[in-house]
Amino acid sequence: MSLQNIAEDIRTGLAGKSFDGTLKFDCGNDGVIVLANGAACTEDCDTDCTLRLSRENLKKLLTGKLNPMTAVMMGKIKISGDMGVAMKLGKLIG
Repeated sequence: MSLQNIAEDIRTGLAGKSFDGTLKFDCGNDGVIVLANGAACTEDCDTDCTLRLSRENLKKLLTGKLNPMTAVMMGKIKISGDMGVAMKLGKLIG
């Protein structure tokens, strides 16, 4: 699944939900997905919080197959910036 397809799935999943702040999923050479203004796109920009993880781990995270806290503790996700924004994401996908 491409990042563009994942971004589409995120847009669909966020429909009708509010997400304050900006967050970037940085998947290295595979690209980025940015959540901003209630939308998800693959255009890179500065955000309040960045999660660095593989595309595979991003798919697992968004489908509930990867526990966010465990993933951070195991080094599968690295978080930089505003941790509060990352916690808001946990409420949306949890």
